[in-house]
Amino acid sequence: MLLAPGAAAQSGEGADVFQPIAKYIRTADSESLAAWFADNLEITVLSSTSVASRNQARQIVKSFFETYAPRSFEVTSTASRGNTRHAIGTLRAGGEVFGVTILVACKDKSYYIRQLKFEKAD
Repeated sequence: MLLAPGAAAQSGEGADVFQPIAKYIRTADSESLAAWFADNLEITVLSSTSVASRNQARQIVKSFFETYAPRSFEVTSTASRGNTRHAIGTLRAGGEVFGVTILVACKDKSYYIRQLKFEKAD
């Protein structure tokens, strides 16, 4: 069972939270990805970091995907601590390689992205 925003977060299902998120990154689906965003989240694109509303973050991600069209995205590691889950992945997009960091937190029994980073890999 995949956890959609608003779905109950039950023990043992947290690892699945990154499957749909990874799919939306891989397919450059900023609209579906934004459904996972918290009301306000920290977003980093390249070296620019800001705290943005869900709508602002959606526009930032959409612009990023327009500049760097994804070819592949793979989650390389995950971790959990308390009500948060963390994933690190590799995005190949626009001829570049990016490290992606995703932090989700459980609020009202649902997971939401609290932090999203796209940084050029060294």
